[in-house]
Amino acid sequence: MADATTEMTRLLQIMARLRDPETGCAWDVEQTFATIAPYTIEEAYEVADAIGKEDWPGLKGELGDLLFQSVFHARMAEEAGLFDFADVARAISDKMIQRHPHVFGAEGARTAEEQTAAWEVQKARERGGRTLDGVALALPALKRAEKLQNRAARVGFDWPDIGPVLEKVAEEAREVVEARDQGPDRLEEEVGDLLFVCANIARHLGVDPEAALRRANAKFERRFRAIEDELGARGRTPAESTLEEMDAIWDAVRATDKAGPAG
Repeated sequence: MADATTEMTRLLQIMARLRDPETGCAWDVEQTFATIAPYTIEEAYEVADAIGKEDWPGLKGELGDLLFQSVFHARMAEEAGLFDFADVARAISDKMIQRHPHVFGAEGARTAEEQTAAWEVQKARERGGRTLDGVALALPALKRAEKLQNRAARVGFDWPDIGPVLEKVAEEAREVVEARDQGPDRLEEEVGDLLFVCANIARHLGVDPEAALRRANAKFERRFRAIEDELGARGRTPAESTLEEMDAIWDAVRATDKAGPAG
């Protein structure tokens, strides 16, 4: 703990030095909450990426980058007279103690399921009873859709099973087709409705839609790179090929994927 305190103090001092208007870094001094926020989001994704790759040495560095983002925001808040890093740490410590009375208070032990239910009750109380409050706008749209749907489901606003959800997919797909000639705004709205209900399918099946889409992205990237590699072996690039030729390679790669390691 002493080492952690020492290193945290050192990091806070480094941040203060970087933001010093006289002797600091010009780039760091110019930043604001708004300009730093995208970097904060990016660093959180890089943490998730390192975990997905099981890159544990990389995770150490990515967690440091994410911690630095918290320190950066706290430093700007301190300069503006809003709060400081100690306030940030105190607030999260207080919240964790409040939300875990079975650990830090007199309540008895809870199962994981009981704790999840109690956690949601406490968060709802903190939101003042407004079901959808607190779902961050900056979340990826697919993840935010899932969270909004989960919140609504907790108060009974949900389909009882996946059947009606699948029917809704077909309905929304038809509406996308109908909207093709009704202008870009209407088309965007209908495509959004289709994506929203796809997130609902994933939720009903217990699948993380964001993780599922990341997996699909990775699969597409791997298969398209295989197309590039095969065409390269033939002395051509995708731009010099035809759709039919690329489709044939894609199908071959897909068949190999489905055959699995045993082939």
